[in-house]
Amino acid sequence: MVTAHPLPEGFTEIEVFAIGTALLVEALLGFCLNGLTIISFRKIKELRTPSNLLVLSIALADCGICINAFIAAFSSFLRYWPYGSNGCQIHGFHGFLTALASISSSAAVAWDRYHHYCTRSRLQWSTAASMMVFAWLFAAFWSVMPLLGWGEYDYEPLRTCCTLDYSKGDRNYVTFLFALSTFNFLIPGFIMLTAYQSIHQKFRKSGHFKFNTGLPLKTLVICWGPYCLLCSYAAVENVMFIPPKYRMIPALIAKTVPTVDAFVYALGNENYRGGIWQFLTGQKIEKAEVDNKTK
Repeated sequence: MVTAHPLPEGFTEIEVFAIGTALLVEALLGFCLNGLTIISFRKIKELRTPSNLLVLSIALADCGICINAFIAAFSSFLRYWPYGSNGCQIHGFHGFLTALASISSSAAVAWDRYHHYCTRSRLQWSTAASMMVFAWLFAAFWSVMPLLGWGEYDYEPLRTCCTLDYSKGDRNYVTFLFALSTFNFLIPGFIMLTAYQSIHQKFRKSGHFKFNTGLPLKTLVICWGPYCLLCSYAAVENVMFIPPKYRMIPALIAKTVPTVDAFVYALGNENYRGGIWQFLTGQKIEKAEVDNKTK
């Protein structure tokens, strides 16, 4: 790595290079998979259903997370943040906007699947579009709060990307974190838990399990849980005693969300997968109605 900039404090050269490489790989893989999801939705008529509009919302948000990771990877290879303080605020806002929109959209898919399998009601285009718009506006509201003084965006431990500043742990941070985690992690998680539990009971009664009902919630907890745990711990204790390289691990885990989501919601969806195959090969899928089934 050819650069005149010194290593960030607390990191070795191999660690900085490894983090940058991990971010780059996560960004490339996630962007390609979700980009394929988006293009297939646009090109294949059979995929353009109200339910899949919510899957599209997840893919759009996850592509945004990948773009955010691309920027972080580039800065990591430079060993410093080259875009100034205003760029840091924009990067932090963009990262939170796409992350929160991804979580909200995942909860919306769970709600839709519950009604599809348990109440046999079909999602209308107007309802799907409203849910998608609400998910993004809701994410934008919480993401803009740190720009207005409730919470704060600052550099992550590597100082080559920006996120919510948990280093202070003051009252401003604690109140924002409590509200943020309640409305953007606990409530979506509860919606997913109750929806997929109901679907699981329905499948168990019929004896026909159409998809893994535990996978979406596990994805949310495993990918976002470590980051939420770190931020929550910072609300009660000073986390600065943890070495910076270890404080970067939750962020790296969170950046795997786009890749995992692509397998859970698009490639894991039998009919969506057929639509992607049609887009890639030209072979028409047999079933026209896509119902968000995940094997």
